[in-house]
Amino acid sequence: MRSIVAFALAAASAFGQAGGANPLAVLKTDDQIAAYQLLIQSTPENLHYQNRLAAAYIQKVRETTDFGYLDRASRIVESVVAADRHDYEALRLRSEIDLERHNFARVAEDSRELTRIAPDDPWNWGTLGDALIELGQYDAAAEAYQKMVALRPDMASYNRAAWFRFLAGDMPGATEIMQRAIASGSPSTENTAWCLVELGNLYLKSGHSGDAEKAFAAAVKVFPSYHPGYGGLGKAQAVQGRLKEAIASYERAQASTPLPDYAAALYDLYRASGEEKQAQQERDLIDVYDHLDLSNGEKANRNVAMIYADHNWRPDRALELAKAELEMRKDIYTYDAFAWALYRSRLYDEAKTAIAQAMKLGTPEPMFYYHAQQIALALGNDAQAAEYGQRLKSLNPEFRP
Repeated sequence: MRSIVAFALAAASAFGQAGGANPLAVLKTDDQIAAYQLLIQSTPENLHYQNRLAAAYIQKVRETTDFGYLDRASRIVESVVAADRHDYEALRLRSEIDLERHNFARVAEDSRELTRIAPDDPWNWGTLGDALIELGQYDAAAEAYQKMVALRPDMASYNRAAWFRFLAGDMPGATEIMQRAIASGSPSTENTAWCLVELGNLYLKSGHSGDAEKAFAAAVKVFPSYHPGYGGLGKAQAVQGRLKEAIASYERAQASTPLPDYAAALYDLYRASGEEKQAQQERDLIDVYDHLDLSNGEKANRNVAMIYADHNWRPDRALELAKAELEMRKDIYTYDAFAWALYRSRLYDEAKTAIAQAMKLGTPEPMFYYHAQQIALALGNDAQAAEYGQRLKSLNPEFRP
């Protein structure tokens, strides 16, 4: 702790000399939080230190999925804006917080205003693009991301460009740009690990589970105990039929950050391994997650909707969750979840319309083609179902429902 105190005091003068540079970025997130708290105690009137503490809390959310840190960040930012409604740093942070809370329309509005205030700040173009993606406004999102890359080609802009390339149907381009994002480096090891996980997911979607496993392993090496990295390892190992290893990886992910996705994966793996008791425990846990969301007033959860639809559990609840999600976001993944929930509710014509919305960009997402195939079969369109099946096989020969 004594070293953090010394670093914080040294940083106080460094901030003044560096014109807003952040010398504390070399510290781990917890140490940054402690250092900023000390700086705020010594100079409570300095709004910049309060903004940096809020930014560190937002980073902690990324690392832990503990949204209590987001609430702390929000309280700080709102207090700064109350003190100075033109505080640019706080306004940027507010957009990040709203993104995490899925207030996409507000983020788009605020980010557009921030691009007018500071058109040369790439971050505002990034948050604008992120919000527009979730709202299903892909052409406008492409323009925002292009401006971000042009202003500052780095990890933050490259990983967004890579994701958009994938959405637009260019898997090779997406993979190449995500590799470029990783190579560009970041002072945050979690950011690097996140990009490695995204690269692993691209490899998985294209049927290269061996390469995916290497990327996920690199992620947990860069950022130990990184739950998305262990979740990715479990996914890659399961595809290769290595069930015991997959279970161990998912158990590590779930021990770090319990999520319904991990419970659903463990349910499938336990059942495949003949461990019915453990499987039922995971099945029960998924309902617990849903009940917790309801008690917290959360009406939408696309992930839980997909889990229920995948397993044909509670189809009415799956459709309810997917509909609520569609009210907030209009992206292709939400339309896919909606289509799959409609299919499980035997609303096949409506499912066909929804899956067409999911596939409108030509995204090489194997899951979309599997869902489209099953919907076509339910409607008696065997020829179309066969076409979807061939496309699915060409995209990812390793795909298993």
